[in-house]
This record gives sequence, C-alpha cells and structure tokens, in this order.
Amino acid sequence: RIIRTVVKTFKYFFGLRFEVKGLENFKVEGPAIIVSNHQSILDMMGLMEVLPDDCVQVGKKELMYAGTVGLIIYLGGVIFINRKSTTSAKMVMAEVAKSMATDNVKVWVYPEGTRNCTGDLLPFKKGAFHLAVQAQVPVIPVVYSSFTTFYNPKTKLFTSGKIKVEILPPIETKGLTSDDVSDLTDRCFHTMRQTLFRLSGRPS
Repeated sequence: RIIRTVVKTFKYFFGLRFEVKGLENFKVEGPAIIVSNHQSILDMMGLMEVLPDDCVQVGKKELMYAGTVGLIIYLGGVIFINRKSTTSAKMVMAEVAKSMATDNVKVWVYPEGTRNCTGDLLPFKKGAFHLAVQAQVPVIPVVYSSFTTFYNPKTKLFTSGKIKVEILPPIETKGLTSDDVSDLTDRCFHTMRQTLFRLSGRPS
C-alpha cells in the first residue's frame, strides 16, 4: 500500500490521467487470475490505480536487477519466474496455485510475456490460463488503452496523455480441464484485443 501510494503520485510528474472502468469486476469471492496487456513501465502507474489489496504479481526474473524499478517490485511482493527454465517456471506456478488457495489471493499475470508498445497484442502464452484451470478460479481481463499517441521510446516521444483502463467481467473456469486451455486463451485474447481497439479509438 505504501508503494502504491508513492507510485500513484508519479502520474502528476508525467502529466498522465487515468480513466478507470469496471472496478466492481474485481469483487469476486476467493482467488482469481488477473491478466492484462503490458506496454511499458507506465503500466506500473496504471496498475497502482486499480490493484486489489489481495493481489500479487508474477514477473520475469530479470526485473529483479532493474535498479530502482527492480527494488520496488521486489518489495511489492512480485513472484519472479525464470523464463529460461521451463522446469523452474512450472515449479513456481505450481507453488503459486497452492498459495492462491492457502492465502486467498489474486495473481496478476502479463500473458504477452514481454512489453509491447505496438498498439496491438502479442500472442498470449498459456501459463496463466493453465494456472486458472488447475486452480479452478476465474480469469479477470484488464485492458489498458494504447500509449502510442503520446509515448514511443523508439522515437523519444513522451507527452502528457490519458490512459483508459477497463476491468472486464470474470471468465469462469469451473469444470474446465487442460483440454480447454487453448480455447480459454483464445477467448480471452480476442476479448481483450477488441477492448484494446475500442479504448484506443481504432477499428477492430
């Protein structure tokens, strides 16, 4: 909560405004998997606008060594995964599934697997959806509008702007099996992609 309060103040320095819709969709009983698109470090400020109290994040291990950012997310309780080791990643996700049930927490995952500021979505990795099915918990999609009109690190564009954040209704997984993971992943991908285009004011 302390980190969230501090990070939320950064938006004033960067001239960012957030418009949030659908916070009521976080009010589900018990654990859940939250999935969102991931564009840049600016996501961190958007995250702090909506992050539920009973929520932890999953991120790549390399972020631990990202200076001040790495320290902040470490202190924030992020669960780090070594993406270069399939065995290690699976073991961590298995532990996450146990913790979800034991500690009654929600887990926030970026299914694209890396930052993507193209204005579209990268194909989703299935780890988060395997986890949701394994734990039989709902998936809650969160979508940030595109930053491309005011932020582009390649062209060194960075001006003030508005970021729309929408929390979509939970997608239930009760009764689903590992055979349903691909369909669940595709369903979530297409729903989030349509929402991304709508929030960003571009045709789907």
